[in-house]
Amino acid sequence: MGLLINGEFVGDDAIRQEAASLRPRVQEELEQLDPIAAQMQLWEWAQDAVVERVLLRQAAMADTEPLDEEVVQRTISHMFPLAGDPESCEPGVTRAGVDPAEARREVEARLRVDRLLDRLFTSASRPKPKECLEFYKRHSDHFRRPPMVQASHIVKNVTQASDEPAALEAIERARQALGQGRSFAEVADECSDCAGQGGMLGWFTRGQMVEEFDEIVFNLQRGEISPVFRTEFGYHIAQLHDRKPGGLLPFDEVREEIEQELMRARREEIVAGFLENLRVKSDVRKAKSPAAAAP
Repeated sequence: MGLLINGEFVGDDAIRQEAASLRPRVQEELEQLDPIAAQMQLWEWAQDAVVERVLLRQAAMADTEPLDEEVVQRTISHMFPLAGDPESCEPGVTRAGVDPAEARREVEARLRVDRLLDRLFTSASRPKPKECLEFYKRHSDHFRRPPMVQASHIVKNVTQASDEPAALEAIERARQALGQGRSFAEVADECSDCAGQGGMLGWFTRGQMVEEFDEIVFNLQRGEISPVFRTEFGYHIAQLHDRKPGGLLPFDEVREEIEQELMRARREEIVAGFLENLRVKSDVRKAKSPAAAAP
C-alpha cells in the first residue's frame, strides 16, 4: 500500500521513515491524544510531508534548464565520496555503495529543488525597520535574558582512580599555587582535570551548571577567586571574570535575529502557497502497488 502522486508510486516504507523522523518534533502534541488517535495523526502528517516533498521535486524536475556541471560534480563528490574510484572502492560504486547514475539523479534533484526555492524566495521582501520593531515589542518576552556570568574553574574529580583524599590534596595544591601569585589560567591548565583554555567555561546562566557551582560562582565579585568547594563531580576552585545583568536585550542587539525570523516566516508562507497550488493541480491517490502507476 502507498500513494500515487501524479503517477509516481511512493510506498508505505517512505511514509514510515517520515513518521519516525517527524515523531520527535511533534511528540508533545501527540501526547495529548490517545495512542490510536496519535498514531493516525502522525501517519497523516507524515503522508502530507511526503506528498509535499514529492510535489516539490516533481515541479523542480519539470524545469529542464541545465545545471552547472561543475556544481553537479562537486556536489556528487561531497555527498558520495570517491564515486567510481577503483583504488578506493568497487568500480562503478560510490564509497556509500550507491550506483553513480543513482547518485547523479539524487544530486540533480536536490540542486533543482534548491534552484526552485531560490527563485521562489526572490519574491520575499526584506522586513522594514518598523516591522522589526513591532515584532520586538510584541515578543519582548522572547528577548529577555537571565543574568549571566563568565567564569573559569579548576576541578579535581572524585573517581575510583582518584579518591576523595587524593582529589582534595590535589585541589589544595592548586589553591596554594594561586596564593603564590600564579595566574588562574596557568594553574588550571597545569592542575585541572578539565585542562585547556585556562579552565574557561564561557558565559552561562543559572541552571546550566550544578546547583552547588551556581551558588558559589554567582555570588563572587569580578576577578574574585573562590575557596575550594565540593560538587557531585569533585572539588573546584572558580574565578569570576564578568557578569551581565538580566533584562530585555536592546533592540539593536537582536535586530538581525528578528529580520532572519521574519524572512524565514515569509519564505515558509511562500512555499506553503506554492505547494497548495501544486496540490490543487495534482492527482494524489492511494495505491496498492507500483503497478497502479502503469498506463
